[in-house]
Amino acid sequence: MPRTSRRPTVTLPTPSRLQRWGLGLGAAAFLAPLLLDVPGLDPAGERMLAIFLLAIVLWVTEAIPLTATAVLVILLQVLMLSEQALVGLETEVLSASDTFAALADPVIMLFLGGFLIAEGASTFKLDRNLAAVLLRPFAGNARRSVLGLMLITAVLSMFVSNTATTATMFAVIVPVLAALPPGRARTGLALSIPVAANVGGIGTPVGSPPNAIALGALSAQGHSVSFVGWMLLAVPLMLVLLVLAWVLLTRRYVPSDTPFDLDTTAEFDRSPAARLFMVIAGGTVLLWLTEPFHGIPSSTVGFLPVVLLLATQVMSGEDLKRLQWPVLWLVAGGISLGTGIGASGLDDWLIGLVGWDRLPSTILLLLLTTIGVALSSVISNSATANLLIPLALSLSVAVNLDPTMLGVLVALACSLAMVLPISTPPNAIAYATGEVPTQAMATTGIVIGVVGVVLLSLVMPWLWTTLGLL
Repeated sequence: MPRTSRRPTVTLPTPSRLQRWGLGLGAAAFLAPLLLDVPGLDPAGERMLAIFLLAIVLWVTEAIPLTATAVLVILLQVLMLSEQALVGLETEVLSASDTFAALADPVIMLFLGGFLIAEGASTFKLDRNLAAVLLRPFAGNARRSVLGLMLITAVLSMFVSNTATTATMFAVIVPVLAALPPGRARTGLALSIPVAANVGGIGTPVGSPPNAIALGALSAQGHSVSFVGWMLLAVPLMLVLLVLAWVLLTRRYVPSDTPFDLDTTAEFDRSPAARLFMVIAGGTVLLWLTEPFHGIPSSTVGFLPVVLLLATQVMSGEDLKRLQWPVLWLVAGGISLGTGIGASGLDDWLIGLVGWDRLPSTILLLLLTTIGVALSSVISNSATANLLIPLALSLSVAVNLDPTMLGVLVALACSLAMVLPISTPPNAIAYATGEVPTQAMATTGIVIGVVGVVLLSLVMPWLWTTLGLL
């Protein structure tokens, strides 16, 4: 008899108490605007409010996976606000095709290219070897070596996911950690990697999902930010926070006489496939950095390596399967949510609930960035950005502030939350090594978060305006 393959049994996870509460609260939050008459909102606004409240509850409680909530938002907008609405509206708010288009938004194409380049860099061990070569000038002194590790981690995180970068850099320093005597030096070294990865992710549009969410929301409102334009806004802040973090970590944890022997040997893959990958990846980064000269949008440039790497068979469909598709769909859900809030008029209603125009602009910026950092410390920074950025862009009109400034500020704030092991994947990786106590992570994260909020609220808007970047 022919052998038949049996599909492995899939075991459904048992929801936690918080998740069960989240499902119940989410259902109540969704139904309330539909069953009650909300003053000041028309039927379309009430339906969008129901979707928005449901998204908030599900993202905060993680009653279902974050990606599931994102695609649920898209589906509900089609079924409640488009020409395919189960119960019709007098006026169509968004067409179904426009809503589904969020899954192929130009920002998604930009991130898709970045993810494929990151996957290729890992496949050909380009990231590990580059890190080893770049570390050579910093060898010989413990504190200087930590600075080199942090700078290289931050640079890699600008173009590769900070999770992959953290894993790569820990592979570099594991022998060093093992050689160090137990104590504060181990803590400082292990903590330097996730801090640098988190901070480095703010530097480019492909460095962190909140950046992509901000770009998508800004683009939907007709405000474009180029790849280089984002870097001009974010890299100065990134460098200041990196130096601050290095001083804090080395002075507190790493004595200057700590024995420190980094392995800086590198063996680059010289196969034809690896060489071709390096040419394509390097060309993509070069095109991103020269966008003001050639005028090709960064999203189109991001799609070029996808086509070239697949067409030349340097990478295959198997490589595509390993990409971070949940992150892409989470970003798409945020883009769709922002579009729905604006098209339904819900943004005006939400802004009208508070007298924002009576607040000084400095207080308003402090409030927005503080909420971004605080909320991202306990839930996903992508989920936080999905909730806050559409509101910030709508708020910019009411208080007469530059929407690009507000969108970028909130996105950067969401990426500066690194207080707890659950705050970011790099934090979780570092905590899993057993070398980083929660108290040490929290203290460092709070200092960086507070300084980041102050710089974002008081310094960066003035700097951007003075330099004519906005």
